[in-house]
Amino acid sequence: MVAMHLPPGFTTRPEIKGTFGMVAASHWLAAQAGMGMLERGGNAFDAAATAGFVLEVVEPHQNGPGGEAPMVLWSAAESHVFVVDGQGPAPAMATPERFLDLGLELVPGTGLLAACVPAALGSWLLLLERFGTMPLREVLAPAVHYARHGFPVLPVLSRVLAEVGRDWATSWPATAELWCSPQPPSPGERRNNEVLAGTYERILREAEVGGRTREGQLEAARRAVYEGFVAEAIDAFARTPVHDELGVHEGFLRGDDLASWRPSLEEPVRRRYRDIEVAKTGPWGQGPVLLQQLGLLEGFDIADLAPGRAELVHLTTECAKLALADREAWYGDPRFVEVPLEELLSGHYCDGRQRLVGEEASLELRPGRPGGCSPRLPALLERLSAPSYAGPAEASAYHRAGAPAHGGQPAGAGRSAGPARPGDTCHVDVVDRLGNMVSATPSGGWLQSSPAIPGLGFCLGTRAQMFWLEEGLPNSLAPGKRPRTTLSPGLVLRDGAPVLAFGTPGGDQQDQWTLPFLLYHFDLGLGLQESIDAANWHTTHVPSSFYPRDAHPGSVAAERTLGPDVLEDLRRRGHRVTELPEWSIGRVTAVGTDERGLLVAGADPRNAQAYATGR
Repeated sequence: MVAMHLPPGFTTRPEIKGTFGMVAASHWLAAQAGMGMLERGGNAFDAAATAGFVLEVVEPHQNGPGGEAPMVLWSAAESHVFVVDGQGPAPAMATPERFLDLGLELVPGTGLLAACVPAALGSWLLLLERFGTMPLREVLAPAVHYARHGFPVLPVLSRVLAEVGRDWATSWPATAELWCSPQPPSPGERRNNEVLAGTYERILREAEVGGRTREGQLEAARRAVYEGFVAEAIDAFARTPVHDELGVHEGFLRGDDLASWRPSLEEPVRRRYRDIEVAKTGPWGQGPVLLQQLGLLEGFDIADLAPGRAELVHLTTECAKLALADREAWYGDPRFVEVPLEELLSGHYCDGRQRLVGEEASLELRPGRPGGCSPRLPALLERLSAPSYAGPAEASAYHRAGAPAHGGQPAGAGRSAGPARPGDTCHVDVVDRLGNMVSATPSGGWLQSSPAIPGLGFCLGTRAQMFWLEEGLPNSLAPGKRPRTTLSPGLVLRDGAPVLAFGTPGGDQQDQWTLPFLLYHFDLGLGLQESIDAANWHTTHVPSSFYPRDAHPGSVAAERTLGPDVLEDLRRRGHRVTELPEWSIGRVTAVGTDERGLLVAGADPRNAQAYATGR
């Protein structure tokens, strides 16, 4: 029996269709702000940036100006796909030796030590300068409005502030004053961030004084952020000693790190899947994981599987384990390491890996051997993951997969790096009447994981926690290197033209949550909104990209919507199933074009937050 929460063809909300423009975002205010920009004559890139700046204000626990914003986009004028790398590198002072000197085996998940160069502002400015049409003042106006005059506090933001705000009075006083004075807000309460509004307004003033043309103003805005008052405030703050679980220390980020960095445009990584082509970021992000999963699934007849069938859940989960294992062994910043991506995405490699998918769940981490090369996994993985296994034979699975032998003390022997307070992520998709399309996944700069910078109203990111301190790995920490991020915007093309921009928040789960969505839509023929609404699942089999890097081999988290028979079938196959409530896994949004040439959009009902709008 297949249990679906909704009957076939029924959706939680209408699939938006029209001919003018579509915006879908992880917050309704951002979606509407982006649509407002389209109505005022802006294009998809103006609208995406408008929505992105609003997300920095209304979801400060999910993203901020101190975070990052990777994007994949289609320029109709150039008939070309571009990637905005959107990920800042590690500071010049951030070396494995400095962390090891502090007694750390892992980069902390909180505080100033995990900061990379803030990339979000620069990435949005690059998008506007290269592809946009509207003045910066108009793009920033909605964000300034909500920061100055207030916005309704999301329930999850209220919960985060209630949980951690009590600790900030002495440790992070600027954060406490900004968000918890006189007390943490309740859900739906109106709150503002006047300090951030002042930062945006000063950037605008300096932009308009420093540049006569639109392009000149955008460059002047970039200088204000990366060479001017924003960089100066960040430099001074990072140099100020803080007292935390590690003792008294400074951060590593400096003004020179900001001044020497610019976001760049890159070519996407692409792979065909049946009659479509999917474009993602390079292996400095986890985007190619989705392409590897699709390559593995080409060996199966997905069209014969009903939505939510145990066989579909099993196949996608096992393929995800294999693709994510390759991510751990092979992905890293290609400016620093050689990533065998062509081989990883090749048909013969995927065919060989596909044969590893059996009838039962695997409990091993099994990276492949592209080109016959032996994989190398972090030695620390064996100690971090072993407690999640049931017995000694399973506990050695990571070692058997290629992790080198190691000595040393237990994982807990290193100095405490503080609590794990990861945030989540945001997403926005836009398509306009000209055919431009953009998928952006802003994240980082979470208020709960790094202190607010006095005078700026936002936090630094903590993305450096995704590096390993062990040397010689593709994702080992090095100054100027981008951490292998989890952020994964995506674009789908058919016959050389874009048909879909899509993505989701969700850390390591991003390319797992979007996989069933794509299969439902392109293999099984479900509508866009129907594909988003369908039951979802994921595995945490592979070590987390976030501190403390824990893993749960054989795990499957699944919505109860799948039904008891499906969940029991998965257990019989050896999956360690955790049942989660209905409407709890995923936050997918998407925009695109349908077979009739209409513009379409959909947004996930989960969390009652994402929204799609258009006409």
